[in-house]
Amino acid sequence: MGRKAIIDIGSNSIKFFVGELAADKTITTVLDTNDIARLGEDLDKTGMINPEPMKRNVEAVARFAEQARELGADEIVAVGTMALRKASNSAEFVAKVKEACGVEVRIIPGEEEARLSYLAVLSGLPIGDEDLVIFDTGGGSTEFIFGHGTELVKRFSVNLGAVRITENYLKSNPVTDEEVRAAIAQIDREFAEAGVVGAPKKLVGMGGTVTSMGAVKHRMVKYDPDVIQGSTLSKEDIDAQIRDYSARTIEQRKELPGLQPKRADVILAGACILKVITDRLGCGELTISDRGVRHGLAFDLFQK
Repeated sequence: MGRKAIIDIGSNSIKFFVGELAADKTITTVLDTNDIARLGEDLDKTGMINPEPMKRNVEAVARFAEQARELGADEIVAVGTMALRKASNSAEFVAKVKEACGVEVRIIPGEEEARLSYLAVLSGLPIGDEDLVIFDTGGGSTEFIFGHGTELVKRFSVNLGAVRITENYLKSNPVTDEEVRAAIAQIDREFAEAGVVGAPKKLVGMGGTVTSMGAVKHRMVKYDPDVIQGSTLSKEDIDAQIRDYSARTIEQRKELPGLQPKRADVILAGACILKVITDRLGCGELTISDRGVRHGLAFDLFQK
């Protein structure tokens, strides 16, 4: 089957995965990394990808494509999510990437993003025959997947992520209590309108916010996916991190063990999103999945 490379271009970060099929038909990770390149920077204000984010993200994708070829990947698949779905000039980005490295970026709808996230969780965590909700929160959107065991019941995407909440509500440095309350209230309103309700037996979170908060909980100087995968964040953990991030300036947050410095400005908004999700679904904790869209795509590719 050879090696496959996945480049997942999100609003906040680009995730890069290279894998190969082992003898027992499981997927072995060759490389799994990311670049917080901020494609969605100011997208909410302008409706388009601005020149500087455009340039640095095209360059980041080209670097990953080169690395994939150096690692012997026989197929490179690149997908774009909310930022590219939303931007008026996403075709220009796709063309620039093709010109820079020969890779065709496919912009996938929210429904497909949700399906791939569900595949990723099922392939990486023991899921019993029970009601569960999986969510994947990123810089520009949050995907929700409601399922029962291996059956996907419904899925939808909400155009709400950590970058927009940060830009519109969490403007002070450090933030004020009023700003945090306003951010949480807005997140709650949008999730209520989108139909984020239920009482699942299991709640699974994925995406950079969730894994970063897991790493902060474990004070993880060097990220270890094996520790993060299947670990939990309780409501108390989430509330404690909201208080901690709120009390610090962005520069002070960068000193926290486990937090990537480039994520320091948006992590508070992400934590607020997690708080609202656990509150709305009545869950005392969530299970962290280190796997994401890139793993779901790899699973698909190796089934062909």
